[in-house]
Amino acid sequence: MPSRSFLRLLGVAGVLFLSACSLQPKYTRPTAAIPPAYKEPLPAGWKEAQPRDEAAKADWWLIYDDPVLNQLEAQATASNQTVAAALARLDEARATVKLARSRMLPNVSLDVNTQNGRFSGNRPEQPGSTSVAYNYSQFTFPLDLSYEIDIWGRIRSSIAAARFDAQTSAAQYQFALLAVKSDVAATYFMVRGIDTDRRVIKQNIEVGEKLLALAKTRHDGGLVSGLDVSQAETQLESTRADYIGQERLRQEFEHALAVLCGQPASTFTIVEEARDRTPPRIPEGLPSDLLERRPDVAAAERQMAANNARIGVARAAFFPVLGLTASGGFQSTSLRNILSPSSGTVLFSPLLSIPIFQAGRPQAQLEFARKVYEESVADYRQQLLVAFQDVENGLSDLRILADQNAAVDTVLTAARRTVAISRARYEQGLANYLEVLDAQRVVLANERLAAQLLGFRMVASVGLIKALGGGWAGRPPLDQVAAGAPGTTGATAPAAAAPRPKK
Repeated sequence: MPSRSFLRLLGVAGVLFLSACSLQPKYTRPTAAIPPAYKEPLPAGWKEAQPRDEAAKADWWLIYDDPVLNQLEAQATASNQTVAAALARLDEARATVKLARSRMLPNVSLDVNTQNGRFSGNRPEQPGSTSVAYNYSQFTFPLDLSYEIDIWGRIRSSIAAARFDAQTSAAQYQFALLAVKSDVAATYFMVRGIDTDRRVIKQNIEVGEKLLALAKTRHDGGLVSGLDVSQAETQLESTRADYIGQERLRQEFEHALAVLCGQPASTFTIVEEARDRTPPRIPEGLPSDLLERRPDVAAAERQMAANNARIGVARAAFFPVLGLTASGGFQSTSLRNILSPSSGTVLFSPLLSIPIFQAGRPQAQLEFARKVYEESVADYRQQLLVAFQDVENGLSDLRILADQNAAVDTVLTAARRTVAISRARYEQGLANYLEVLDAQRVVLANERLAAQLLGFRMVASVGLIKALGGGWAGRPPLDQVAAGAPGTTGATAPAAAAPRPKK
């Protein structure tokens, strides 16, 4: 009976499916140059990482204890358009995984069809027969099934590639989020550095006004010439010009912050606040293994895995494709007996497609897939080099800027003492005003440099946090993020492993 044949054919297909092989190369992460230690001396509290991948990603900017920064980070997370685009790409990748998985199951459709027509009485017929005109009606209710038996793993390799692509998009989303949040913090600290610089300039304006008043008093008393007054006025107005110029630079950074936070620059304002800030102490447990944390490294590694899976798809093109189509339903010239047993129809159509001559196309596709994989290996290794470069830059910046800051503080102590001495000498008539002016210029230059260095150190600390993958906590596995598991917002960066897959 047809039903038994149908079940027998499905059984054969099931055996073939369960025994299906895969032509996808076994994937192992390529080796990469991993330094045994950082060149820069590690800050106090640094130790080898013991990451907890199941932990949620921390809000690392909270260590700066700045309510304004916390608010800006929240706005950027919610409204930044670069982050929104990266999240949309992640959702696109998740949809692609669902599409790839759908190919593992049969396609079933119900195509209800009705035909009404008339045959001509003058149509050509076999000699000796007579054509008769007549009208006809036909009703068809077929249930169609089509299914490709994945003997060589082509579909499964496509699913694997889509899944790895989704994990790549998850890591890229995390990297976009990290980059935006880091840019917000760095730009914010640049604004605050300018605020501190402007405070220093304003204090020096007040000092300059007092020196100008002193010069005028001594000039009015006939103790000095008008040159001292002119020099004092020149220095004072030059300092005021610097104060105004810093406002222009501050506005530019403020406008950049507006864009990062997804806000129009015209309606975005940060109240000026000069506050002495120092970089936070790096907590114990800070990881030294970038491969466990960096989302951009994770994205490069997952891209390798996706390209490796596509080699399996290209290899499957060399082998036959076994498909099955089946159709069953009812066909009748009248709706009244459409469901009667005599109206039933069954059609089985197994299909074996064997590639014989394709002008070298499968070989070219396979070679292309292999070269794409080799390209992603080089990209992965390059990303690792960049990652370690970023950390070394962050460590050296913090160390050198701290040393420079200490040297400037020493200079400031001496320069302020020089100002006090020269001013006293000037008031006693033992020195000219140029001596006081030069001493005050040295103080102003080094006070501004000290303020700028503090701002640079804050920015450098943000850069180090970004170089380490953001924060101090671990991240959930990439497959959970790619699948959209509740509460997952991070991406695990993998460790380097052994040789490339066999070709």
